[in-house]
Amino acid sequence: MNKPILNARKIEYLVYVILWMIVFSVPYFNERTFDHINWGKLISSWTQLIGFFLLFCINVFFLVPRLLLKKKYLNYFIFSAISILLTVAIKLILTTLEPIGAPMLVPPPDGFRVRGPIHSKPPFFMLIFDTLIICVLIIGASTTIGLIVKWLSEEKMRKSIEKEQLKTNLALLKNQVSPHFFMNTLNNIHSLIPIDTDKAQEAIERLSILMRYLLYDSAQNSIELKKEIEFIKSFISLMQLRYSNELEILIELPEHIPDIKIPPMLFISLIENAFKHGVNYPDKSYINLRIEIIENALNCEIKNSKHNTMIKNKEVYSGIGLDNIKKSLQLLYEDNYELIILDKENEFEVNLKVPI
Repeated sequence: MNKPILNARKIEYLVYVILWMIVFSVPYFNERTFDHINWGKLISSWTQLIGFFLLFCINVFFLVPRLLLKKKYLNYFIFSAISILLTVAIKLILTTLEPIGAPMLVPPPDGFRVRGPIHSKPPFFMLIFDTLIICVLIIGASTTIGLIVKWLSEEKMRKSIEKEQLKTNLALLKNQVSPHFFMNTLNNIHSLIPIDTDKAQEAIERLSILMRYLLYDSAQNSIELKKEIEFIKSFISLMQLRYSNELEILIELPEHIPDIKIPPMLFISLIENAFKHGVNYPDKSYINLRIEIIENALNCEIKNSKHNTMIKNKEVYSGIGLDNIKKSLQLLYEDNYELIILDKENEFEVNLKVPI
């Protein structure tokens, strides 16, 4: 949790260092000639910049974090004003102590009049006004930078917390194959035993594959595509026990399954919703599932029938909810996926494309 804050703080310090390196380098280039550096004038300029630098540090490291961010606005305003006045006073003292520059070594050309000595000090009022303007700009810039860094660190922390929450939700979603599904499956197998022993034995084997997957394989971060497809086939086979001739299921899977890994239970939520909302007894219903690999992407297309009785239902496609499905995909792939949902008059279609 502290890592995002640490990174933001390092970036903040780096910005400050670069900013003031640029500021302190300006007098150096101004007082430098091809073969000479006016060190006296340069040191004098750096000395006067120290007051502004201290004002910047006081605001960034004390006033903003301890007063402004803690909503002590009056105290922040008072101490900022005091800091500005102290900076102005320091500037006036340093300017007063600074000697007036020497006269020109080279006389001016004919017709050119010089009023006053070279490097003469600015008027007192102008000096105060200019210093106040610079101090206000420094306070404003440093406060803005501090608030931006604070916002960035809080945003990273928020995203980190949200990501942890999504991980927890994803772990729950992995185990959210409805308990009613297992109860109904066991009841169907129990009813099937005296009628068709072989078919009941096959159903038990499918159920064991599904349970093994849920208990062990789904706990991993990734799993072979072959195992995922076997899990889907077992799930669909067991769901078919609940329906007879009223449901037509068409499955299209790749003939050659490459040795690639994907997040476990990637498609099961969409398939479960297709069964839940695409079948309406005793009407004829259908579910079409197609999984294919195109270049570097894995595509899953699911179509299911949509009946009039379900159209009247406001939660036509709820299940675990499309919002939860989208959040899970966002956690797994961020924005590197494509989910297309087509709500047609008599058909519901979902197309999911993820990279492999």
